[in-house]
Amino acid sequence: MKLAFCLFKVFPFGGLQRDFLRIARACQERQHEIQVFTSSWQGDTPPGFKVNLLPARGWSNHQRIRNFSSDLTGRLSKQRFDAVVGFNKLPGLDVYFAADPCYEAKVRETKAGWYRWTARYRAYRELERSVFSPAKKTRILLLTEAQREAFIHYYGTPKERFHLLPPGIDRRPFEFPDRRRVSLEARRRLGVGDDDLLLLMVGSGFKTKGVDRSIEAVAALPTAWRTRARLQIAGQGDSAPFLRLAKKHGLGDRVTFLGPRQDVPELLTGADLLLQPSRTEAAGMVLIEAMFAGLPVLCTDVCGYAFHVQRAGSGRVIPSPFQQKGMNDYLLELVTSSGTRADHSRQALRYTEATDLSSLPEKAVAIIESLPI
Repeated sequence: MKLAFCLFKVFPFGGLQRDFLRIARACQERQHEIQVFTSSWQGDTPPGFKVNLLPARGWSNHQRIRNFSSDLTGRLSKQRFDAVVGFNKLPGLDVYFAADPCYEAKVRETKAGWYRWTARYRAYRELERSVFSPAKKTRILLLTEAQREAFIHYYGTPKERFHLLPPGIDRRPFEFPDRRRVSLEARRRLGVGDDDLLLLMVGSGFKTKGVDRSIEAVAALPTAWRTRARLQIAGQGDSAPFLRLAKKHGLGDRVTFLGPRQDVPELLTGADLLLQPSRTEAAGMVLIEAMFAGLPVLCTDVCGYAFHVQRAGSGRVIPSPFQQKGMNDYLLELVTSSGTRADHSRQALRYTEATDLSSLPEKAVAIIESLPI
């Protein structure tokens, strides 16, 4: 098949981007021709990929993606593809990988009524409708059942167009012959002592991931535990406002931004607890990665994969609506009980052995290949 893969931006360390690359490579392994249409590509281009750059035009994000959508439609009309696969909400898709939650649901649940009169809202609503309208035929690849219910509620999308995928986590980077040695080396690289409590966050977009919530929770710990805590954040984003918040709480020397990292499996193996108090999160691959590393998790229930944490018994899930005190109490419970963390770790490893957490690319390829040519 001749396949067009479409997404607004490609950059290292993004969850959506990793899923895109794994699915595209799986298609390539089955001898399909891959062309990518994007506004920017950071990092190396995989061999055999033809990348078409459509530079984004406009002053705002919604203007840029709307113009990208228009330019993409024009480019796709000049070639014949057997399937057009999108990783952002764009018109003309045969298959859409739903890495993002329902925008209309987010607006209705978190924004004031006047917001629906803005140009930003109209642009994103139009793009979402171009995928989920009942009049369209786009097949939708979902990460969680909760996503499906939101889209059906707001758009009336026929249920048969949705296909639920398992996670797509590669377990091989977590298969260390000596986990203890890897843990000690990772902690040494980060300057974390044996008696310190390494609280790790992984992901770009620090406000969305709830870095401020984590800082507030660490600040609320009793002094004896607060002085042992080390909050370290791996990912890409603007760290300045969060460093100011940490300094305000007297945590300037205990909060560190590591930048994008290639050694995330090692960091997860060396940490004591993963914090993921996200404000919105369609999936949250790092929750599954933490399970492969045997790392206990504290996350919000808005994370799409939070249900895996609950099923596994591998951590604590903060219910909605988010209350900072609730997170503070959970964090105190987890840092003060090494026995509870050890139990969560064992449960996580058992769950990864018994559950399909890796076949997302293969299942996605099967759906793409099932399209009529």
